[in-house]
Amino acid sequence: MMQFLNYDAIPYSDLSDFFFVWLKRALLAHPLLHDPFDPQNPLTPKICEIVQDETKRFDGMPKDRRFFEERMGKAFSDGRRVLKDDGVGCVVFAHKTTEGWEALLSGMIRGGWTITGSWPIVTEMGSRLRARDSAALATSVHLVCRPRPNDAPVGDWGNVLRELPKRVGDWMERLQSEGIRGADLVFACIGPALEIFSRYSKVVDAEEREIPLGGDPEASEPHRRGFLAYVWEVVGRIALEQVLGTSETKARNGAVGLPSGLPAKGLAQAGASAQGGALEEDARLTALFLWTLQSTNGNQGNGKNGSSTGVSPVEEEEENEDEEDTGKDAGATKKKGYSLIFDVARRFAQPLGIHLPEWEGRIIETQKGIVRLLSVKERAKQLFGEDSAQAFAERLERSPVGPMQLMLFPEGGKGAAPEIKVRGQGRKKKTGGPVSDVELRTRKEATTLDRVHAAMLLQASGRANALRALLKAEQDRSPDFLRLANALSALYPKESEEKRLLDAMLLSMPR
Repeated sequence: MMQFLNYDAIPYSDLSDFFFVWLKRALLAHPLLHDPFDPQNPLTPKICEIVQDETKRFDGMPKDRRFFEERMGKAFSDGRRVLKDDGVGCVVFAHKTTEGWEALLSGMIRGGWTITGSWPIVTEMGSRLRARDSAALATSVHLVCRPRPNDAPVGDWGNVLRELPKRVGDWMERLQSEGIRGADLVFACIGPALEIFSRYSKVVDAEEREIPLGGDPEASEPHRRGFLAYVWEVVGRIALEQVLGTSETKARNGAVGLPSGLPAKGLAQAGASAQGGALEEDARLTALFLWTLQSTNGNQGNGKNGSSTGVSPVEEEEENEDEEDTGKDAGATKKKGYSLIFDVARRFAQPLGIHLPEWEGRIIETQKGIVRLLSVKERAKQLFGEDSAQAFAERLERSPVGPMQLMLFPEGGKGAAPEIKVRGQGRKKKTGGPVSDVELRTRKEATTLDRVHAAMLLQASGRANALRALLKAEQDRSPDFLRLANALSALYPKESEEKRLLDAMLLSMPR
């Protein structure tokens, strides 16, 4: 049994009307060319279509997410009823948001299925009009499932939670060895992760509270947070371990530990060990952004096309031909940088101790549901002030061993970085405990990422003496600068300007 689903991505019934009117001309008065559910409808059937589209109604109610989940649950129940107990089902699905996946998976589990595997398969042409300079889908994930026994037991949440990291870690290692990368890798881990959850009739905690599939990702209690939030957290933490080292996986809010002995086959092999402390939030956020950007088997690896979940690398300013994906008006100019749907960025960032609002305007920009990673060149004025890198280079050459903090962010006064919103202060609702002096200082001063970006801009401006002075100072400071620079070099698309600058900068490091 195989099903193809689209959630709210493509209005297939509306698109089919284009061809339907021509079929009616070619097959005049054919008995099948009418809507069996609505005799008044001269076009293709739409009433019973299972899709999230709140402009359409069913039994007087809008076709919202609840409608989609309930109807999909009934459809999967019927599929479970007619399939033999030893049969196999396959669901082909591709969507750019975690909400879309939660809606689909809820319907499958409610319908009595156990999800046993998931494979991303490239099904779309990167050269098609729909994919040009947009975050259009590149792959479809094939979810493999089997009928869940009617007498399936109740699962213990503690056992499920303990098994999750190893299952996801093993599957990520296998998929990476087969060339699966980035966002495709994330959603391909859904099948193995869901197998340990969906094989039970339900999963309950020690107080007999049922753990749902989806929920509030910012909640702390499992019965409110939902299982998928833990899946995204584990995937993100393993990704951070691979690209930055094990220290960063501990700088988080979550409660799931990494499996002991999990191999960290780093993309940044030179310097990706867990030396020193954890890098700051902005470094972790940038690494996760670029890790998700990677493309399967090198396709679209040049930074010119999007991948399967709404990641949109944009290296040049071009006319926006796709209002739906970017959320901007037609004809608007795209900005440089890399973008990610806010929902996806939030699901990874929040459990790993990364607070997106606190870095708004400093390394990211959020508009209409899209989070954009500011390009390095965009940060030049922020880092160096109105005088640009030339004045910074002159100051650095005059005082090569001076405090770096007094040289960066001159517009902020006394070397202060742009103001970062701190949890629990001002009008913001307090969501965490007291902010430590170290945390406050980190938010006000130049971070490791700031200093890496400053070095890249010096490289771009050709100030070799100033660059060498900065690199020598950073080398004496700690290994974090080199560790982050190596990691970012491995993560940026091969032909991007950022990678070119990083690689040239790394060649200038003192030996």
